[in-house]
Amino acid sequence: MSKLRYKRVLLKLSGEALAGEQGYGIEPKTITTIANEIKEVVACGVQLSLVIGGGNIFRGLAASSKGMDRASADYMGMLATMINSLAMQDALEKVGVDTRVQSAIAMQEVAEPYIRRRAIRHLEKGRVVIFGAGTGNPYFTTDTAASLRAMEVGAEVILKGTKVDGVYTADPKKDVNAVKFAQLTYIEVLKKGLQVMDATATSLCMDNNLPIIVFDVTTDGNVKKVVCGEPIGTIVKGE
Repeated sequence: MSKLRYKRVLLKLSGEALAGEQGYGIEPKTITTIANEIKEVVACGVQLSLVIGGGNIFRGLAASSKGMDRASADYMGMLATMINSLAMQDALEKVGVDTRVQSAIAMQEVAEPYIRRRAIRHLEKGRVVIFGAGTGNPYFTTDTAASLRAMEVGAEVILKGTKVDGVYTADPKKDVNAVKFAQLTYIEVLKKGLQVMDATATSLCMDNNLPIIVFDVTTDGNVKKVVCGEPIGTIVKGE
């Protein structure tokens, strides 16, 4: 326990992280690997909540750019995040981790409604809480939902799990000269338009001084390394 740097965290996963090598949908091997990582972290005494995107199933912004009504497209995206949340709940419970899914849109047959105090109580009891359906409002991304929920439950940090080991000056897969940042300020992220989280989510974190750590979630043991304070990935914080 003494080694832990963070006691309560929110892990933000992109929907693509669940797709693994296949690039769409949910790959069982990938979701099981992530579930085992989370199990290890929870066993150390970390209170962990999760927000998962829906980009592996449906992306509202992409659909609206092709002519679909933006609000309708965003609601469809929220339902996609619920599919991912239920899949992650199943994977976690298969490895013996108590999990609750809370939805911002009422669907009592499959998930609890989002109630802040209940979510905090679940965390205190050592359960993993998965926040589904974004903020429940169109025009807001799951990044913004992650920032909002992290603040509401009193998380000390947002862990943004991606397929890349931090934030770079350019896409490292396309540009061999791309340089990785070890540390950034919120203002630098906003000014440079870096792909950390969208501007609304970054501004929300800046206003409430909530750090964001961007790291590679596909490497075994990385989630545990981050909560123990090892310097991996890129940390975004105030001056």
